[in-house]
Amino acid sequence: MKIKAMMMAAALASTTALSAMPLAASAAEDVVYGTMNIPYADFYAAEVNNTVPVDAVSSATASKWSMNQTGSFAEDGTWTSGGLVAGTYNDGAGKILGVTYPVAISQADLDSLTDKYGFTALDAQPVAYKPVTVTDGVASFGKIEDTDGAETLTGGITLSNTSNYGDYQIQVENIPQNADIYGVVVKTAGGTDYGMRALENIWRNGQIAWGAGCKTTESHGNTLSSAHYESSQGQTINEVTFITLNGYSTLSGQSVYLGIKTVPSLTVENSNAGKGSTTFDNSVLPDDFAASGAVADGFTVSGNTISYENAQPGNYKLTVSDTNGKYSEVTGSFTLTTDDIPVKYADGKLVVADGYTDADAANFLKNINAVTVGENTYKTGRRGVTVIDSTTGEIKMDAVSGETPVFDGSGKYTVSVASTGYNKEYTFEIGAAAETTTASATAAGSTTTTTKFTTTTTKSGSSTTTASGTASPKTADATAALPLAAAAVAAGVGAALTMKKRK
Repeated sequence: MKIKAMMMAAALASTTALSAMPLAASAAEDVVYGTMNIPYADFYAAEVNNTVPVDAVSSATASKWSMNQTGSFAEDGTWTSGGLVAGTYNDGAGKILGVTYPVAISQADLDSLTDKYGFTALDAQPVAYKPVTVTDGVASFGKIEDTDGAETLTGGITLSNTSNYGDYQIQVENIPQNADIYGVVVKTAGGTDYGMRALENIWRNGQIAWGAGCKTTESHGNTLSSAHYESSQGQTINEVTFITLNGYSTLSGQSVYLGIKTVPSLTVENSNAGKGSTTFDNSVLPDDFAASGAVADGFTVSGNTISYENAQPGNYKLTVSDTNGKYSEVTGSFTLTTDDIPVKYADGKLVVADGYTDADAANFLKNINAVTVGENTYKTGRRGVTVIDSTTGEIKMDAVSGETPVFDGSGKYTVSVASTGYNKEYTFEIGAAAETTTASATAAGSTTTTTKFTTTTTKSGSSTTTASGTASPKTADATAALPLAAAAVAAGVGAALTMKKRK
């Protein structure tokens, strides 16, 4: 890490002041320093060996495309992170066009440009900048001049062949500190390089993902631009370089193989929980794909058949790997279901129902995906509302949706609980005015009439007034629902264009 020698604030003058002579001008060569809005294709042209240009990011997520403020130092010396897409510029309508980066250009060349790329003068020579030359009125952006020398990073790279954000995702262990990341170059042993862009490719904490032509959309439904990255399939990453306002920070000496992609995912049939089997379509795999499948403890995979013993209801993930190592692993998801309801309402919470195990009840609770109170349905999970504690089963009478209480104080409520893997919702009644508990198991999504009774919910096959079902799994080893891949955010960076790196 380099020693931070100085910190100079960027004097980003108004674009209307282009006629004023910048303070940092070379008398000998008439060189001026400033920043320019450089399209991604031009920004990476001299940085990568790749015949396919880098696209603008047209699939920016929600309003994050506009969060391009840079980071800065606080008075106590700590770093205040920049925006998710710090240092970029956009079209004002959701498309990230490129990077606003320091440049060096002769005054004569600058004057000759009709399109000055939003040039804004700086008051001093920056630590790193792109030299700009002009030929026949066309600007060319050279490789970054890093006056402070490239920083050497240490650590390793973790690869995931499956990602919510593309075909490949890498996690770089150590990334540049106290600096906004303006770009990333992924280099391969085959000699082809790949330029990464904010938001679609570059996320937080060194996470970098890209589509290589197999997966066409990311988790938000945005289209992946993969033309520049298609040739990465079958390549081996040997270097990753981060570009900041301090210049280059490079992690070398890597050997990360990117398996060839076959299909985005495998189709697996849903089935019943407990003991049984299901199948998946393996005909879509290449003939030389030496398949080895795995799901979870208690599951075996042979050919295209998945067999299991005492499996709990819920979502499961199948992973099929190529033992020859040529192809990327492929995954598929499936759900095992039951008609049984292993919980009942008692004393302000959902507890294990008669005839079921604690593991059965715990599995139901952790798979809750929605709770309906009266006429309002509340989804759980990220950005959802916790109406029922997924561990204790406690009904959260103080739950709120936004600023609106879930329970409005009327004193009596009908509650229906939907849980992944359970074909029927569990409906019960709570409140001071209810002397008996309503406990009915209803098919998810159907309309039912709730009736009070005092009998308890018992395992399918025994006497009950709730609902009939299939044999319940007996295992205490519950399997969690599939986690969502995490989203990634660009690393935090600095507004100080001349900040020195630390050794």
